[in-house]
Amino acid sequence: MQTPSPDRAVVDPGEGCPMVAFVNLISGKWAIPILYRLIVEDCPVRFGELQRAAAPITQKELSRHLRLFERRGLVTRRVHAEVPPRVDYTVTDLGRTLKPTLDSLADWMRTHGETVAIFEMRSADHPE
Repeated sequence: MQTPSPDRAVVDPGEGCPMVAFVNLISGKWAIPILYRLIVEDCPVRFGELQRAAAPITQKELSRHLRLFERRGLVTRRVHAEVPPRVDYTVTDLGRTLKPTLDSLADWMRTHGETVAIFEMRSADHPE
């Protein structure tokens, strides 16, 4: 059975493993950096600012993630009636509830990231 792509995956917390549902919710290489930036800023952030913060993400990939987060209720998109048009994104109350979880992941990486890197280097030195 083929796994659906992250933007097509259905998040159903009532079925199966909650970790699988969570990973489907925030999956993708850029998902966590984008969400974390919006959570930390906790104010409207323009598309270009998000793109610079998540460099080298492409415009297409950033747009895809933002649409997905908007569909899932984690982010709101606001279009200002200006010329040129201005669009900004804000984390929702639901999205803000991810902060403690993402903080824990960041803390874990700060604590154990060097050890993981050492294991990776050892593994590269001794391929199977």
